Amino acid sequence: MQHWDRVEAFIEVVRQGTFSAAAHRLKVSTSHVSRLVGQLENQLGVQLLYRTTRQSRLTDAGALYFEHCHQLFDGLREAESALNELQAVPRGVLRITAATTFGERYIAPLVNDFQCLHPQLDIHLHFTNRSVELIDEGFDIAIRMGVLKDSSLIARRLCERREFVVATPDYFARAGTPHSLGELSRHQCLVGSRNSWLFEVAGQRKEVRVEGRWQGNSGPALLDAALKGLGIAQLPDYYVEPHLRSGALRAVLGAFQHHDTAVWAVYPRHRHLSPKIRQFVDFLVERLPPTLPGEIKHAFATAQR
Repeated sequence: MQHWDRVEAFIEVVRQGTFSAAAHRLKVSTSHVSRLVGQLENQLGVQLLYRTTRQSRLTDAGALYFEHCHQLFDGLREAESALNELQAVPRGVLRITAATTFGERYIAPLVNDFQCLHPQLDIHLHFTNRSVELIDEGFDIAIRMGVLKDSSLIARRLCERREFVVATPDYFARAGTPHSLGELSRHQCLVGSRNSWLFEVAGQRKEVRVEGRWQGNSGPALLDAALKGLGIAQLPDYYVEPHLRSGALRAVLGAFQHHDTAVWAVYPRHRHLSPKIRQFVDFLVERLPPTLPGEIKHAFATAQR
């Protein structure tokens, strides 16, 4: 049977360079460490270390044994650390950035609920529609929308999000209803912060460049322009849901709606994820609904008829 205290003593002697330094690290006597290593050598039937009065040096067998054993102990320590972090209380400052409208409406209340559960945690919440650089700008988590670009960051899906192409019934009565993506070029498109709209054609992502006499970087302003019949817009579900239900807006081009424009929690890749980040992301996943409300699906289906 393996005696792990002997292996641990050997590993520390190699790492610390001397028996006395290893003993100090393990909080035992030097003679105890020497005895453990000697017992390990007798057990294995090989000499692991060349001993001198000042230092110890690995034999070939010792180098081979150390190469395999230290990885086992590192793995055990990581496992213990992971379990400790699982039970740890979130502390320090949690810096979060989110898109303005979605963040104010859905993320901020959950952030506040989370701090009520963890009053020892400091919250810094920043709203912007700009894609921030998490590491360079010092954020722990970003709440992002739509199709993510490839990166070294970890992304966890929080909930579904759909983009709808909408306009008023009056606008469609005047300008006609588009049935293909190519017909968008004949319409007054209300352009947001990006001059292209995202669709899905035969299972493939497709971006269509749009133009019009109105352009702005505000979602609420874009919605207001659409409601006043100024043109046709592409907006996410949380903007248009009540207006689809009421009939103030109609949705078109449903056959080309992209099906992977979710809401994501994005955070830097760490070997050990801090409790504040892990628990907050778990909290968001638990509290945000995973799919669209039934009302908006019904409203969209009705609008397509």
